[in-house]
Amino acid sequence: MTLNILFLSITIRKRTMTAEEIMMQEQAKKIHDQNKDRQYSMYRPF
Repeated sequence: MTLNILFLSITIRKRTMTAEEIMMQEQAKKIHDQNKDRQYSMYRPF
């Protein structure tokens, strides 16, 4: 998709991810979910 605004062209392309990047994102999401669960377990009794 290309937008032309006052002699300025902006091109947007979908970025393909490598297998390593996908694995890193999955690992980061897993850690994030674990931290969320830990926070919920700490605040649940109150």
